[in-house]
Amino acid sequence: MDLTANGRVRTAEASAPVTLRPWLPAAILFAASLTFSIGSTWDIQWHSDVGPDTFFTLPHLFIYASAAVAGFTGLTVILITSAAGRAGRRVDGELGGPGIGVFGRTFTAPLGYMVAALGAASFLLYGLWDLWWHSLYGFDAVIDSPPHIGLFLSSTVISVGTVIVFAAARAHTWGRIGALLSLAHLATSSTVTALAVQRLSAGTIRWTVAVTAFMVILLLIAGAGFIRWGATITAVAASGTQAVFWWFAPWAARTYADFVGLPMREHIRGIPVTPALIPFCVILVGLVIDGLMRWTSPDPTRTARLVPTLVGALGGAIIGGLNPVQIVLIYDAHYPRGEVIVATTVAAAVLGALGGFLGWRFGTMLRLTAPSQETLA
Repeated sequence: MDLTANGRVRTAEASAPVTLRPWLPAAILFAASLTFSIGSTWDIQWHSDVGPDTFFTLPHLFIYASAAVAGFTGLTVILITSAAGRAGRRVDGELGGPGIGVFGRTFTAPLGYMVAALGAASFLLYGLWDLWWHSLYGFDAVIDSPPHIGLFLSSTVISVGTVIVFAAARAHTWGRIGALLSLAHLATSSTVTALAVQRLSAGTIRWTVAVTAFMVILLLIAGAGFIRWGATITAVAASGTQAVFWWFAPWAARTYADFVGLPMREHIRGIPVTPALIPFCVILVGLVIDGLMRWTSPDPTRTARLVPTLVGALGGAIIGGLNPVQIVLIYDAHYPRGEVIVATTVAAAVLGALGGFLGWRFGTMLRLTAPSQETLA
């Protein structure tokens, strides 16, 4: 009797779920992504208003701390879930999504945390490259250096992992809100990656605008595919982030320059560099996407195959066509030539169509990361 009773106790303990609250590591991961945005926005504004920098600066501390926090968070969750799997304990599917076997199932990594951890690992490698780059050239005069672009891409991977982590808990309000806020953050931060192609924009097409349209459309339509009115909610959150950074970026650069005793550049206009990369019309585009998606919702086959692509093309054309107005408003510049506006709008529409095609599938994938109701029961 005692052996049977003890065996039942051990069986109950083995089947007990992991008690880690899914929202806690998700919130830490989201905070790490925000920390990167603060540091990168600050650093880019520094390059514009003050000038070159070294590797060891306060904005860089924010940037690298964000990757460290994301990496340790992902590693901690992976170790906890791996230990639970070895002990025969059930791992909640809402903790970062379905488990992925790593190294022959030596580790069991929730999908979202595995993606975030991989992004953090690549961030470390690009960080070492950035340190070596500074040791060769000293001051960093431009923001679009090869190691910087690698850092931005790595941060994008961490943010994608964050979106997946929240989407896995879509049965809860905090999971749905967190996923849309993470998409909004990704939409605002990923526009910096478009700087990688700014040196190709000397011709007729402004590729930075077209690539920005691709990324924004992809993420807005992913929001629409994840939840109803997801594109609009994502767009509103992205615009709110843009408004906060519009004030923060010049203030942080000026305050830090005063603190370290460096002068500001002469005749600076204090224009927020990173927020200026985000389209002003993002809320309009979000409303257009959600409105057209709801209008075509009675035909799910057509919506899944064609409508997101067409809506993405329209959204991209809106971003590309209104970009000259945004440039004139911000920089008090002249409108570009007509052929530049037309060519850029067409390129943005084409890349927007691609973003719509991929974004709808990404939104569908986000829904599938959540455990089914049967599993929850």
